[in-house]
Amino acid sequence: MISTTALNTGHADFLAWAEQERGTALPARASDAVLTLLALRGADRRAGVPEPTPQLVRSVLHKDLPVLLCATAAELDAVPDILRALADRVRAAGRLNTKRHTRLLAAIDEASGDFRTAMDDPWNLTWPRWYASLLRADGVDADDAEAVRAWLAAHDQSPHADRPALPEPLQRPDLTARTFAAREQLSEALLAAFARDAAGPAARGGALLPAPPLGADHPDDALAEHLDRIASALSDRWTAAGLGEALAGPYAFLAPGPEAMPHAALADRLLDEHLDYYGNSGIPLPPPPELPAPEEIRDLLHAAPLPAALAAGGDDLTDAQRDIAERCGFPEPAMTVWNEGTPQELTELAADLLAAVMDSMPVPDDPDQRYLLDGAHLLYTLYERGSTPDSVARKAADVSDGNIAPELEDDPVSVPTAQPAAYELPPLPELAAVLGRPDLTEPERAELDTQAKALAATVDRLGATGFVFRAGDAYGLTPLGSAVLRHILTVGHCAAPDQKAVAAWNAAETIEGIYHWPHKIAATALNAWAAARGGTDAAWSELLGAVSAAKSADFLNVELSRHFDHLDEAGVPTVALRTALDDPVTGAHAARLLGARGEAVPEEQVPPNARATLLLEDLDQRWIDDMRVYVAAAAEERDPDPLPTALLDAFDAAAATWPDGPAALVRALAAANPTDAVRILGDLQDRHPDGRVRDTAAHEMKSAKPRHR
Repeated sequence: MISTTALNTGHADFLAWAEQERGTALPARASDAVLTLLALRGADRRAGVPEPTPQLVRSVLHKDLPVLLCATAAELDAVPDILRALADRVRAAGRLNTKRHTRLLAAIDEASGDFRTAMDDPWNLTWPRWYASLLRADGVDADDAEAVRAWLAAHDQSPHADRPALPEPLQRPDLTARTFAAREQLSEALLAAFARDAAGPAARGGALLPAPPLGADHPDDALAEHLDRIASALSDRWTAAGLGEALAGPYAFLAPGPEAMPHAALADRLLDEHLDYYGNSGIPLPPPPELPAPEEIRDLLHAAPLPAALAAGGDDLTDAQRDIAERCGFPEPAMTVWNEGTPQELTELAADLLAAVMDSMPVPDDPDQRYLLDGAHLLYTLYERGSTPDSVARKAADVSDGNIAPELEDDPVSVPTAQPAAYELPPLPELAAVLGRPDLTEPERAELDTQAKALAATVDRLGATGFVFRAGDAYGLTPLGSAVLRHILTVGHCAAPDQKAVAAWNAAETIEGIYHWPHKIAATALNAWAAARGGTDAAWSELLGAVSAAKSADFLNVELSRHFDHLDEAGVPTVALRTALDDPVTGAHAARLLGARGEAVPEEQVPPNARATLLLEDLDQRWIDDMRVYVAAAAEERDPDPLPTALLDAFDAAAATWPDGPAALVRALAAANPTDAVRILGDLQDRHPDGRVRDTAAHEMKSAKPRHR
């Protein structure tokens, strides 16, 4: 039995009524979508048409139409008129009084303002909407299924380089994800409508959906197929005739699903890594120092050993390699991309290869080994350090015991020109220097050997892709690997700007963007920013002003000492630092940096609030030092002996030269930022031997609030 896909929305009668009563010829496609989506969202239909409400209007205009409808500009302009006519039709049927009618018209006008914005938002683009818009732009009749199929055939035969590019910043996985979500949205609405029909259709204007096939052997499957047919028919009516069947069948590769894009899953894993590190996908990662030009991608990919072997095929491939080839679409459609693809398509293919290789790697039984050898973590940490080379031994030591010098964590290592293929730990003196542990012993080196060799083996497996290299103890991303990782990160919606994008940042964006970057890379970015503006003192002063503004806007989460370390490494000029001395936020940090350079700074030039701000950061670090002593003692189930006094000693040293003494310093710290001072004030209240300090701290604590970072 073949069931109909027509829905009981009163669409034909509504169009006739609008033309007869209002003299308006409403567009059929847009009005069908509006009425159907209102009905699917549960609108009452006792007036013979779905009755809009303010809430339903907002949902249809802002959530449904922008992902399900592809229409001309004239059709979109008519959507508010369709809703107004619908309101009038319901009013004429006696279902709306004057007050509710007026309120509904106002809601339509209000929601219509954001409707076109939502329709134009590239993030609402789906594969059906994309191809429907392209074929319409070519003059194809979207209601002619044969013409639509002929256009798809011609599009498939067109050179890849001549095909229209997706609107920036969209990637193909974005359309895949949005298409899947839109179809799920429509399917859920149809299932809800079926449930309402089954519960009592008469009370709401009759059944909305046609009855599913009767007598099916598997009724659940039959219902799902029935609703899926309706969804496909609706999508075609609102985009282009026959498009859904074509994109699900002979032209599926033009609109790939999630299973055809392995790197989309890897993008999610890298997003998880980024969120674990920073908690915010919008915090930018440092750009690679070198990315290949688009015209270089093909040659680099063709020269990579594993991709070249997969493209060549043949009997020499292992079973694992054949599985990777199949996942990546070899021989077709991957070979077409291999030979004719654009740089973007080749990068996507490379990303799929990388994801498939990672999924094929064995998973260690040891949980510690799993973390050490996790490919996503390994790749992310390489990119996160600015794509600079790292040390296998240092990475293994960091994961194993974390006992490496913090200042060396992000330092790039030198890459030897020639090394044996088999991995060997560096000799003891060289390894001690890499780890920042001059007291390293030979037994400790031997203990690290197993972990380092396991990590090197993982690096070498990834190295077969041509995206990762290892030379002795050094390993890192190749330029092609940096390009592939950047693509995958952007697919995961992580902020991964390139050098050009970073160069276009203003001062505030630069200061905010580089905050978490490795020290030397952040300094290089500051230097480049200032140099692009002539390297003048004024340019550096602009950066210093941005630092002050950033601290003022987010006192808790911006550490001035980190910014000034970057500025010092970048060689911020003395003149610019002297200009910043009177800044009420950063003046003391500028003075300290000048002092470190041997420059005298009169104390009266620095505002007291700036001095208190610097002290807050210094004292907070001493508080952390004290807490570490307490935590270490608690781990050994003992009381700390002697009691830690780093905070108290630092406070007393500062109070000795503070105008009006210790109590005044307590008030100054609280005035600089009560929230940031709260744990310092609490410690002073609890432990300082001077009663005046304790009392003042207790008084200031009343207005302080707990800090959250």
